[in-house]
Amino acid sequence: MEAEANSGSPEDSWAFFQRPGEGCRTVPLAGHVGFDSLPDQLVNKSVSQGFCFNILCVGETGLGKSTLMDTLFNTKFEGEPATHTQPGVQLRSNTYDLQESNVGLKLTIVSTVGFGDQINKEDSYKPIVEFIDAQFEAYLQEELKIRRVLHTYHDSRIHACLYFIAPTGHSLKSLDLVTMKKLDSKVNIIPIIAKSDAISKSELTKFKIKITSELVSNGVQIYQFPTDDESVAEINGTMNAHLPFAVIGSTEELKIGNKMMKARQYPWGTVQVENEAHCDFVKLREMLIRVNMEDLREQTHSRHYELYRRCKLEEMGFKDTDPDSKPFSLQETYEAKRNEFLGELQKKEEEMRQMFVQRVKEKEAELKEAEKELHEKFDRLKKLHQDEKKKLEDKKKSLDDEVNAFKQRKTAAELLQSQGSQAGGSQTLKRDKEKKNNPWLCTE
Repeated sequence: MEAEANSGSPEDSWAFFQRPGEGCRTVPLAGHVGFDSLPDQLVNKSVSQGFCFNILCVGETGLGKSTLMDTLFNTKFEGEPATHTQPGVQLRSNTYDLQESNVGLKLTIVSTVGFGDQINKEDSYKPIVEFIDAQFEAYLQEELKIRRVLHTYHDSRIHACLYFIAPTGHSLKSLDLVTMKKLDSKVNIIPIIAKSDAISKSELTKFKIKITSELVSNGVQIYQFPTDDESVAEINGTMNAHLPFAVIGSTEELKIGNKMMKARQYPWGTVQVENEAHCDFVKLREMLIRVNMEDLREQTHSRHYELYRRCKLEEMGFKDTDPDSKPFSLQETYEAKRNEFLGELQKKEEEMRQMFVQRVKEKEAELKEAEKELHEKFDRLKKLHQDEKKKLEDKKKSLDDEVNAFKQRKTAAELLQSQGSQAGGSQTLKRDKEKKNNPWLCTE
C-alpha cells in the first residue's frame, strides 16, 4: 500500500492528499482492517449513554395534551390536571426515564398551563418564547465554559413542539397564528388537530386544507419531515401531505373482536385510536418517534440553536471576519472587544471625572453663595440686636430716672410725714399737761 501510494508523478502524489471528491485516489486493501465496525461502535456507545428527547405541548386547556402523551408512550405520566382559572401562562416541565428493550430514553414533557384561558391573550406566547430561549442560553453557557461536561449535561432544549389545534372546523384562531409565527424560528412545530373525533370526516378534510392555506399565507414555517434520505424519503413525503395530523388520545382499553385496543367508547360507536381509518395517531407516532426523532434532535441543534447562538454572539460583538472580509480568530475578536471595552471605560472614566469636577465647582459656588447669605443674615441680625440693645438701654435709663425721681418723692414725703408727726405729738403733750394742772377743765 505504501509503495503504491508513493508511486507515480508529483501530480498524483498531490492528488493523494486532496479531500474526498476532489480527485482523491482509491487505495484497495489487501485484507480486513476493521474500521467497518465504526457504525457498530457508535451504536453501542449511544445505547450505553442513552438518549434524551424533549417535547413541548402547546394548546388550550382541555384539548387532551396529557392524554395524548400517555397514549404516545404507552404509559401513565404523573401530573396534575390544569384548571381554567390560571392568571397567566405557566410552563410545567416533567422529566421521565423510559426503557424500551435495551434503549434508555430521558423524556421531558413541557406543558403550557393556562394557555388561552385569559381574556387578554396578547402576551400568551411570551412565556413560551422565554422558556425556549432560556434552554438555549443554558446550553450556550455550558459550551462557553472552560471545563465543559457536555457528555453528561442534561440537554433541555426543546426538540419538538406539538401544537394542539381546537377542532372548530372553521379556521385557525389569531392566538394560534401569532404563537406559531413566534415559535417557528426557535423550535420544530408539528401542528395536530386535537380531539378530531369531534368533527366529521368531510369537515376534517376541509379543516386540514384551511389550516394549511392559512399557515402558508401567514408565513408560518412548520416542521417538514426530511426527504433527503432515500430510506425514508417516500414515507416522509407521503406524511408531509397529511399534515396537520388529526389525532385522538385514550388510555382506556376496550375489547374489540379478540384484541384489547385503545379506544373511546361513545353511545353511537367506538373510535379506535390506532385505527388509521379513524385518526392519524399511528402516523404521528411513526413520524415523531420511530422515523424522525433523531432528525428532530439534529434540526434543533444545527438550525434553531445555531441561529440563537449566532445572534447571541453577534450581540456580544464576536465576528468571523474583519472589515476586510479576512478570517478573524476568536482571540483577535476578544482582544479587539477588550480594547474597545477599555477605551469605552477610559472614556466613561474621563467623563465621570469631568462631571465630578463640574459638580464640585457647582457645589463650591453653592456653598459660597450660602456662606454669603449667612454673613448677610448675620449682619442683619447683629444690627437688629444692637438696635434692640440700644432701645433696651434707653428704656432702662428712663426707668432708672423714674426710680430715682420716685425715691426722691418718697424721701420728701417721709420727711414731711415725720415732721407732721412731731408737731402733733407736741400739741398732745401740751393738752395733757393743762388737764393735769386744771382738773375742772372740761373738754368738748
